[in-house]
Amino acid sequence: MTDTIAHELSVELVEAIDEADLQELCEATDAAIIEGGGFGWVEPQGREVLARHFRGVLLVPERELFIARLDGHPVGSAQLLRPPRNNEAQAWSAQLSHAYVAPYARGHGLARLLVRRVEERAAGLGHRVLNLDVRETQSTAIALFEAQGYQRWGTHPAYAHVGGAPVAGHYYYKLLEPSRGRRGKGAP
Repeated sequence: MTDTIAHELSVELVEAIDEADLQELCEATDAAIIEGGGFGWVEPQGREVLARHFRGVLLVPERELFIARLDGHPVGSAQLLRPPRNNEAQAWSAQLSHAYVAPYARGHGLARLLVRRVEERAAGLGHRVLNLDVRETQSTAIALFEAQGYQRWGTHPAYAHVGGAPVAGHYYYKLLEPSRGRRGKGAP
């Protein structure tokens, strides 16, 4: 007989982060980087660099930080990037970026919940398209995005440089359903 433990899963949009959560988020980020996925860095950066990064994200008006929590502890994040106000032609689209869940917190559905929350926020702000890109070596992420309805529209053969060699990357988009909520500034 197998015991199953119910875990509390949550994703929140944050405007500020306390020191304890920041340290746990940095640990989760380094773990994801070491595992090879989801953040852009290929080598672990250490707490100081990552803490500066996350504090900086919170200062950029066009970026929103989502934190994924497992049993109340930060174990991953994603960013919603909105076009600047002067880019009216692309105001209807946004980008999902830097999405990951630490390896020790995978397998609970948290990555799907994280992506869904970013989509809901983007739609709530009036965006109708969500774009993302991913290295071709990140097969788990690719499977997740494709299962959630993202359409691959292109591949760049030299998208990134990892381990001394070029790595291809794929570009995706998803059409979002209009939200019944208020539209954000700059959104169509």
